[in-house]
Amino acid sequence: MPLLNKVRTAASGGPGAETAAPSLTRLRTAVTVFFALDGFLFAGWVVRIPAIKQQTGASAGDLGLALLGVSAGAVVTMVLTGRLCRRFGSHPVTVACAALMALAIALPAQTHSALALGSVLLLFGAAYGGINVAMNSAAVDLVAALRRPVMPGFHAAYSLGGMLGAGVGALVAGSLSPAAHLLALTGFGLLVTALAGPVLLRHPAPAHAATAHAQGWRPDGRARRLVLLFGVIALCTAYGEGAMADWGALHLEQDLDAAPGVAAIGYSLFALAMTAGRLSGTTLLERLGQTRTLVAGGTTAAAGMLLGALAPTVWLALAGFAVMGLGLANIFPVAVARAGALAGPGGVAAASTLGYGGMLLGPPAIGFLTQWSSLPIALTTVAVLSAGAALIGYGSRHATAGV
Repeated sequence: MPLLNKVRTAASGGPGAETAAPSLTRLRTAVTVFFALDGFLFAGWVVRIPAIKQQTGASAGDLGLALLGVSAGAVVTMVLTGRLCRRFGSHPVTVACAALMALAIALPAQTHSALALGSVLLLFGAAYGGINVAMNSAAVDLVAALRRPVMPGFHAAYSLGGMLGAGVGALVAGSLSPAAHLLALTGFGLLVTALAGPVLLRHPAPAHAATAHAQGWRPDGRARRLVLLFGVIALCTAYGEGAMADWGALHLEQDLDAAPGVAAIGYSLFALAMTAGRLSGTTLLERLGQTRTLVAGGTTAAAGMLLGALAPTVWLALAGFAVMGLGLANIFPVAVARAGALAGPGGVAAASTLGYGGMLLGPPAIGFLTQWSSLPIALTTVAVLSAGAALIGYGSRHATAGV
């Protein structure tokens, strides 16, 4: 079994290498497309939440309960998708979940009550959770087959898709109703799935992928504990993402007297920095290795969040948010990749579920701590967890797939 902390060079030539390389390139392109589609569709839904709230007449509390449908559907399905991938393969499950997500995104705009909205969001969340586990499992196999740490590139595609989806949604919000916009997203999602899906369906997961599950090995107790560790790393970093999304702008406006427009820049800078970090992630991993990338990323994110939370001026806080985005960029992809290399789709499912749980935990935890102390102090918990991710990453530096 390969040492998970080692970064190997691309596979050298050999019998069949010339025909294998184009196949892997096509697979990599198709998987990248599905990551981008996932981010695009999810962001398209998020920007229409205010209009859906108005359409359903839901109060803030009712809307919050309805939105839990996405979380509940995602978490439950993430656990089950690992089993589906082991039985049917990650490629068919990715295609099926992409089609389901494209169909489900049109449903919220057809609801007229919070109860109905929550019900359809269960289906949307199930598709969202399923595709995240399945496409990450497919990406883990490709990373092993290519023998290059390309996982951050897939997650960069998700980030870029999300930025594009949010931008398009903002542009059409004034001219298209939620129903028309989300129905257009359904058509677009099904079209992309129809174009990219056959590539995945024609090509099974690379047989020479050097991950443990590809060779029929089942994780033992220690391997499962290591998967749990990488899941905790994912949780620590996703906690920061959730906190930034819901509380970053409020901190700038409330604590530093930033204008609303300036406050909105905070999360944009964070997201842009994270995308840039992921685009350069493969190069970083090849030069530093996985452990150093985890440690450097967690340490950088902790320093950035301390600056963002405690800085006395808006511009220093914005700089801190950008530094934090760079630090967090590659931690989640590396954690999921290592969990997948240890335990296959089940490892991806476990790490993704814990990570998603961290994203859900962050906003309410920050709110509770803010009531107890203050928002700047509450945001420093992001720095604490980021530093914790760095420590766990360093502690797992000798992990191998063969334990």
